[in-house]
Amino acid sequence: MRITFPFLYKTLFAFSLFMGCIQAQAQNAEKLHQRANAAMCANCHGSEGRTVDKSAVPPLAGLPKDYLVQQMQAFKDGSRKATVMHQISKGLSDAQITSLADYFATQTR
Repeated sequence: MRITFPFLYKTLFAFSLFMGCIQAQAQNAEKLHQRANAAMCANCHGSEGRTVDKSAVPPLAGLPKDYLVQQMQAFKDGSRKATVMHQISKGLSDAQITSLADYFATQTR
């Protein structure tokens, strides 16, 4: 079988499109998983980290990622006191905390 250049180019082009689709699906799945994890925060911090006006619970949307990670780690190690956040944060891995912080940091206030 003889492979011609047009055939090779078409094959490489099709392969690159296929790989692009797979990569996009993986990114979409990761974002969906991140959003699903963030949903556990909605009970107190509101949908997508936006609390209702005059709430005693602070909004998370739009806060800096590093600040959110720092506060979650402080809840987790007990250096920041809380009513329930210390219990919630102890059940999260460092990767989950970073993912949540990334999600809320990208939300608009």
